Amino acid sequence: MAGGPAFPYIRGMDRLRELSASPRAPLVFVLAASLAALAVAYTAQYVFGLAPCVLCLYQRIPFAVAGGIATIGLVALSSDKALVSAVVAAGIVFAIGSAIAVYHVGVEKHWWVSVAACGGSLPSAMTVEELRARLMMPPPVPCDRIAWSLFGLSMAAYNAIASALLAIGTLAGARVAWAERDR
Repeated sequence: MAGGPAFPYIRGMDRLRELSASPRAPLVFVLAASLAALAVAYTAQYVFGLAPCVLCLYQRIPFAVAGGIATIGLVALSSDKALVSAVVAAGIVFAIGSAIAVYHVGVEKHWWVSVAACGGSLPSAMTVEELRARLMMPPPVPCDRIAWSLFGLSMAAYNAIASALLAIGTLAGARVAWAERDR
């Protein structure tokens, strides 16, 4: 066959291997994982009607931050050192996200009491109009109530596991990208 290998998918595998050796590859993974996690959270909320508590909302922040870091890294950074630094930063953010999720699991299991505003306490100084408006709002979702579980694990538990694995995978990707840089 003139002009190409007998198996065209081999050329695609070679290209995939080249991309995975790039310091940008872990950032693409971070961005995809962050977008997927946020899509799951918003789908659970808006499609399936699972109202999030305050800690559920806090758990979304690391995914947004990691996605932002990945986007900036992919768009604005050019040096391998800066790209690897962005991957490390995303890995640290995922680790923080895992810690927030573990904290939420502890609140759900009543291992400790949440310091977040999960109970919906009212401020001491309110006008009558503010009080009336507050009473018309739906009550806040308690953080210790498990809205959904699968195999005995809540969404917060799955998030803790996923965020920890993402942190480990992202930091491992940074290490591989750094090693490839030195070659």
